[in-house]
Amino acid sequence: MISLTLPAPAKINLTLDILGARPDGYHEMEMVMQSVSLCDTIRLDLGFAGGVRASSGLQFLPNDKDNLAVAAALAFRKATGQTWRDLLITIEKRIPVCAGTAGGSSDAAAVLRGLNELTDAGLSPQALAKIGEEVGSDVPYCVLGTTALAGGRGEALTPLSPLPPCWIVLCKPRFSISTPALFRAWDRGKRRLRPDTKGILLALEAGDLVEVARRMFNVFEGVLPPTQQREIESIKTALLTAGALGAAMSGSGPTVFGVFREKALAESSVALLREDYEEVFLTEPLSGPLPALLETQV
Repeated sequence: MISLTLPAPAKINLTLDILGARPDGYHEMEMVMQSVSLCDTIRLDLGFAGGVRASSGLQFLPNDKDNLAVAAALAFRKATGQTWRDLLITIEKRIPVCAGTAGGSSDAAAVLRGLNELTDAGLSPQALAKIGEEVGSDVPYCVLGTTALAGGRGEALTPLSPLPPCWIVLCKPRFSISTPALFRAWDRGKRRLRPDTKGILLALEAGDLVEVARRMFNVFEGVLPPTQQREIESIKTALLTAGALGAAMSGSGPTVFGVFREKALAESSVALLREDYEEVFLTEPLSGPLPALLETQV
């Protein structure tokens, strides 16, 4: 049996725009994505008897192919023609679940990167991202990480200039949001505000954190049910009042994030939000290669 442990970073959406419905039933997306230092930890034990399965200690998470990490392992095995049968994927969760921060997708991407290392498959990151397309729309981005413009369903990726150094506060409300329901609401609704994607790309290229932060926007915020919309706006207001340069909802939510230039202001915001919310995190953007493997054992 050989084992490997590696991190699976969360992501946020600096922008999220929907360009329209596609003939295949998906939507054409345009998103500026950013990976952050908040991570799950994934341990792979290749050869651990019992088939391919996941273990997280969370009873509500599936341990079979309905878990994206297991689906990624099966997709990798099929794509590479390998014949191993047994793999235990142990997931130490830190990223909020069902929160718009790609926790499941990042776990799946880490499995792809880890199996590539464990089995000496020698696939490029781009080849791994291609396998990830079969698993989930955010998985290709999570394979590559850092700062990128995502198009198509999320799989068409263009690397961008890094987000300038800053501190990011994440706050997840207690409710959950149905992604399909949000897309249906967007399809029914009137087109309102849209993110200034061109402007945020220019701001990233210029390394202007203030201009990046003021352009952060997520079209899903405009189609939330009224009660949820009010709570999202309340958290954004709290972050901005505490000194955030900008705030927005990530992905299909409900996690809200604020971007801070000063760590002290970010820490004060965390303390304030924790009076009302359990899942509040202080994190930073990842601007280089994704974190390396933590350990390998044989």
